[in-house]
Amino acid sequence: MKKLFACLLAAALLAASVQAQQVQPIDGIAAVVDEDVILRSELDRALNNVLLQYAGRSEQLPPREILERQVLERLVLINLQVARAAGTGVRVGDQEVDQAIAGIAAQNQVSVEQLARQVASDGTSYAEFRDSIRDELIIQRLRQRFAQTRVSVSDAEIDAALESQQASGAQFHLAHILVALPEGATPEQIAIAQQKVEGIKGLLDRGEMDFAAAAVRYSDSPNALEGGDLGWRSLDEIPVAFATLVRDMAPGEVSATLRGPSGFQLLQMVETRDASEDGPDLVTQYHGRHILVRVDPNVSDAAAKAEIDTLGARIAGGADFAEVAREHSDDPSSQSRGGDLGWFTADQFGPDFGAQITSLQDGQVSKPFRTPAGWHIVERLGSRQSDVGADNRRAQVSETIGRRKLEDEWNRFLREMRGEAYVDYRIGPPDDDASGNAPDAPAPASDG
Repeated sequence: MKKLFACLLAAALLAASVQAQQVQPIDGIAAVVDEDVILRSELDRALNNVLLQYAGRSEQLPPREILERQVLERLVLINLQVARAAGTGVRVGDQEVDQAIAGIAAQNQVSVEQLARQVASDGTSYAEFRDSIRDELIIQRLRQRFAQTRVSVSDAEIDAALESQQASGAQFHLAHILVALPEGATPEQIAIAQQKVEGIKGLLDRGEMDFAAAAVRYSDSPNALEGGDLGWRSLDEIPVAFATLVRDMAPGEVSATLRGPSGFQLLQMVETRDASEDGPDLVTQYHGRHILVRVDPNVSDAAAKAEIDTLGARIAGGADFAEVAREHSDDPSSQSRGGDLGWFTADQFGPDFGAQITSLQDGQVSKPFRTPAGWHIVERLGSRQSDVGADNRRAQVSETIGRRKLEDEWNRFLREMRGEAYVDYRIGPPDDDASGNAPDAPAPASDG
């Protein structure tokens, strides 16, 4: 049930925007975030789910007051992202939430009812769970909009990445520990952060703690509670400043201290693999056509849903899909072709569209579903395995570089948003030193 535990953790951490369903007579405030609050009960639920995830490995966790601060900081960031999304008009409907929950249940090979019982047994009401999934989808949509406006990849970058891939097909499984620095850090803050990262490196060099446990305890990165795991990356997904270093690291090796734009880092090479061992470079492509009823300032979500339901009923009653698309679809690129989208990969039109096309059989028409563009019906006309050609390779490399750029830009955006927000913690000891370092940071080992 590892995926379910991860889902439950996400549910608890995404509860910042949820009103408590059963408020106790007295429920303290854990933090004030701009004009909103995070309740003590919300923090306790999130904290308990972290402890559940680390059952049997509690020694890897930091002291409780430090763990509380880590979890609360995640809740603060989630709260800020959901508020920013709401301010920019991002909305997620009930049907989209239902589809996401059904997907979670299917991944864990349980029914929705069984998933609801599991959620309840771990101390989260089903209503809170639904609202937390809604917040997660909202944040995903905010991130997608951010990518469209902030991230671009040039032909020169794609050419350089393709050349690098030809020289080395290796992929690297990495983890990291971040000791963050604020924007415009003072010399004193830099010195304190450097002392902290050197102390962490000393613990690792002396074998007093493994890398994942050190990341959980000391890292300032949002993925600290995952042991700092960065997953598998090719060279074009690694910042240029670190690529040469990573290429020469052995599995298990920990880098020297690195200074990046967000602070000091330690990298661990977990393992390596040759991407060429994966076999033929084949992808599944789908041939489909769709009808779109767009949601915009002049067409409400409810009106668009009513129209797509009517069109779906016509098609189910025997109307020709292509004719209905030509008459009613709001997609100008495919309307004149009867909604025909040609051949495409599952992720080409976004995750919501991809989830629908992969769930259908050839010749089957979907029920109405929602994407950021509006309401759709899609018909899957065929599927095939295709060898990825030069154009697709360029597209894949572009997507890879775009993900890396998005990660950098998104983390910078989160730091800026966090720095501009009013946040008042109401738990734990007084604020840490101005550098933001945890009070239990290890000191560097002395020679004497």
